[in-house]
Amino acid sequence: MDASPRIEPATLDWLLGQVRAGASPDDVVASMVGQGWEEDAAIAALEEAMRAHLAGHAQAHGLPLPEKVPCPVEMNGSSVIDAGDRTVQVLANMLHPRVVVFGSVLSDEECDAMVAMGRERLKPSSVFNPDTGADEPHEARSSQGTFFRRGENPLCARIEQRLARLVDWPLENGEGLQLLRYGPGAQYRPHYDYFDPDRPGAHVALSRGGQRVASIVMYLNTPARGGATTFPDARFEVGAVKGNAVFFAYDRPHPMTGSLHGGAPVIEGEKWVATKWLRVGRHL
Repeated sequence: MDASPRIEPATLDWLLGQVRAGASPDDVVASMVGQGWEEDAAIAALEEAMRAHLAGHAQAHGLPLPEKVPCPVEMNGSSVIDAGDRTVQVLANMLHPRVVVFGSVLSDEECDAMVAMGRERLKPSSVFNPDTGADEPHEARSSQGTFFRRGENPLCARIEQRLARLVDWPLENGEGLQLLRYGPGAQYRPHYDYFDPDRPGAHVALSRGGQRVASIVMYLNTPARGGATTFPDARFEVGAVKGNAVFFAYDRPHPMTGSLHGGAPVIEGEKWVATKWLRVGRHL
């Protein structure tokens, strides 16, 4: 078979059906190879099918067109990534929603230092209100937290440099780190991280670097029980393991990205995380 065969409508429908049914990208590619596709061509076809489908759906329904987003891992790519000063493992890689689970992003010492720095600065967590443009308390979020300016101290600067290289996204396009502590019973109900541009207060956030396009949640400890990061649309969850992280991207401010996510309740112990949001442009 030609290395770059044309994707017939029936094949496109089958590809999208497999993804919707929860088949892993590796399984879809393996099935295509079994049908005579070259592996590289199968991977490219699957990725192109998803991009074309999402763009076509957006145009047909008057929805936002996609933005360029970080893409740190290729399908069936390397299982380890050189992040500059640290080697990071790829533990899981999902195409839609775009979710990558990384192992060993932070050392135990870095995790402990982040917790120690943040513990004295904790305040009740707030949520950006897209109607007012202000950060306000919200019943959906029952954690405590604090923010660090980008490059505020050597530890933050080192982690931010590592993350920029890990996901291949400009350092200046990242917000400062947010530190969060969830005690027993605390949670963050499912939500989206992007800013809804149709809400009256969204311009306040969008004026500081444009839309958010990806999130990185780093786990600073391992709760005794509970505290997973959940992706309800994908029926997928990521366990909170010290030093690991979950990355997820959303190429437009719309639920079609499947990026609905939440922090499940901590059942026993506490959970500490550091979150990094990435913007389409330079964050001010």
